[in-house]
Amino acid sequence: MIVLGIETATPRVSVALADHEGVVALIEVDAGRRHAETLVPAIEFACRHADVTLPEIGVVAVDVGPGLFTGMRVGIATAKSLAQALEIPVVPLSSLEVLAHPLRHDERTIVSVVDARKGEIFYGFFRAAGDRVQALTEPRCGSVDELVSDLVGRQQATVCVGDGALRYREQIVDGYRCDIADAAFPSASALVAIADKEARVEKWVAADDVAALYLRKPDAEINWSTRESA
Repeated sequence: MIVLGIETATPRVSVALADHEGVVALIEVDAGRRHAETLVPAIEFACRHADVTLPEIGVVAVDVGPGLFTGMRVGIATAKSLAQALEIPVVPLSSLEVLAHPLRHDERTIVSVVDARKGEIFYGFFRAAGDRVQALTEPRCGSVDELVSDLVGRQQATVCVGDGALRYREQIVDGYRCDIADAAFPSASALVAIADKEARVEKWVAADDVAALYLRKPDAEINWSTRESA
């Protein structure tokens, strides 16, 4: 079964195709806020590179967040449209799990930290579990101080990963001695690796059941609420 992975929850658009042997195409483009203009050409390029036609795709995997609201919406809408057109299922995955996946063989506690902007972060704790990572907490939205408080409370050997960890490296390390991984963004290569395992046991959903994981209101709603209360 060929899996198409769509990763747009960050400023980077990442698209991957994988078969039973692994990733056969990976396209990553710094899109800024131009996800809508970048995603479909990236999918088309990946298919040409791997010599795969759309009807050969058996499942679509998509990052549903938390992350950049505009990017998430573009990725989810595209995944749903493709799945409906091809009459195939979707594997929705958390950006925090996808970000932690490359560290799945690490014995330390893994904390995925995504920059939520406005001085906040999205984060979640994971641990290695075979060839996967297992969530230890629900995904959270909070301040760096709240993350540090959680780290201090656990007192475990820890590695933090993500653009939020890199942005707030000094503040995190000053509050709790831990390691910061180099990776900034989740990759579609990790997305399809996880999705392939899910698809093998038919752990998927219909396109209509895919929903974004919002840990706070989208910025436009926040701005409107603030304006209304003024």
